[in-house]
Amino acid sequence: MKKIVVGSENPAKIAAVKAGFEAMFPGEAFEIRGVSVASGVADQPMSRQETMLGAMSRAQRALEAVSDAEYAIGLEGGTEELGGKLGAFAWTVIISKSGIIGKGETGMFFLPQEVANLVKSGAELGHAMDTVFGVTNSKHSSGATGLLTGDVLKRSEYYRQAVMLALIPHVNQNLAF
Repeated sequence: MKKIVVGSENPAKIAAVKAGFEAMFPGEAFEIRGVSVASGVADQPMSRQETMLGAMSRAQRALEAVSDAEYAIGLEGGTEELGGKLGAFAWTVIISKSGIIGKGETGMFFLPQEVANLVKSGAELGHAMDTVFGVTNSKHSSGATGLLTGDVLKRSEYYRQAVMLALIPHVNQNLAF
């Protein structure tokens, strides 16, 4: 059984890691544990670079917290202005205990203006979504993608692809990345 540590206790992120690993390593068993670690970046990263750094930091700190894990994963959601609109996306970084590092990014989607205004004025995306949609703690369940798609695309499924993309160097160790 492979031991995996996620640099977050967020159930949506843990579910994404589980689903991504199960898809990429069919038939293998995993023990997945979330640990609360700091991202080392702003609560709401405002660029791709800052978001990727947050994911990397979470993965590194998770590995430090659970040193016998085979894989450590950091997932970080961020926003960035593009074409006058505020887009949202997330980065995943996976570090193996052998030192292989994989990175993957979700697709970007654009936020409604009311949400974007709240984020630009300092609110974390999850809190802005909760405010606009009148819900509580959406980032631990369906997330912004779930709220905006009527739960057709929940946060865990949205992050799952980035987990699988970050696993590419881990499943193709014979190639240089």
